[in-house]
Amino acid sequence: MSELMNKLNETVSYIKSKVTPEATTGIILGSGLGNLASVIETDVALSYTDIPHFPVSTVKGHGGKLIFGKLGGTKVIVMSGRFHFYEGYSAQQVIYPVRVMKMLGVQNLLLSNAAGAVNPNYKVGDLMLINDHISFFTTNPLIGKNEEDLGTRFPDMSEPYNFEILAKAKAIAAANNIHVHEGVYTAVTGPTFETHAEYRLIKAIGSDVVGMSTVQENIAAVHCGMKVFAVSVVTDLGIREDNNVITHEEVLQAAKEAEPKLTLLFKELVKVL
Repeated sequence: MSELMNKLNETVSYIKSKVTPEATTGIILGSGLGNLASVIETDVALSYTDIPHFPVSTVKGHGGKLIFGKLGGTKVIVMSGRFHFYEGYSAQQVIYPVRVMKMLGVQNLLLSNAAGAVNPNYKVGDLMLINDHISFFTTNPLIGKNEEDLGTRFPDMSEPYNFEILAKAKAIAAANNIHVHEGVYTAVTGPTFETHAEYRLIKAIGSDVVGMSTVQENIAAVHCGMKVFAVSVVTDLGIREDNNVITHEEVLQAAKEAEPKLTLLFKELVKVL
């Protein structure tokens, strides 16, 4: 057995010694979106620092707990706080919790993130359901020896975000009068926000929003057979005529204001998965 599989088994064994996982849906919360965790009926919350081989969140706006409980009456596993390549973690460390979730029985993975819009029709506070992504600017987390126990060497990425779940999310949004966009997410490494020229490039290649997460997690989830849904909260506008300056504090505030819409969307979505 490989070193990675040994570590994953140790992590899973520790978690199972603390809680009996029953959820088939996992959720990863992005920047400023951790308050969704407050509406979860928590059974057990494990600190990342206590979980063997787990990284630790180092970014403001990210919690640091793996939560087992119910959202709207449905069992879920929630990561309150994620890991990013720009924190100094390897791509393999970033996706480690996704693989743990898979081994705990998760079949559907819901991802959220804060993102900057390059689509001029988007406004701060809007939600965008991700139907595809561009990953060329980040390190592919599957580089290296393939773990056959997890998935195939060359996973197909023609449907990175599950069309069926996407359709259900759009129906839920319409039924609850939540305005949503649907589009393409481009991932970059960060931690710098993009230059004006970079924003123009990202727009030119067919993207609607840009962010510093999600894609590596998505690739790992697809690799191991999960169905993935993801939504971006537009927290800043990259394409503007004025010389706008973006701060992380503004991103967190915009995410906080949009969070009730995201919470309702996720709460209703987990019921129909």
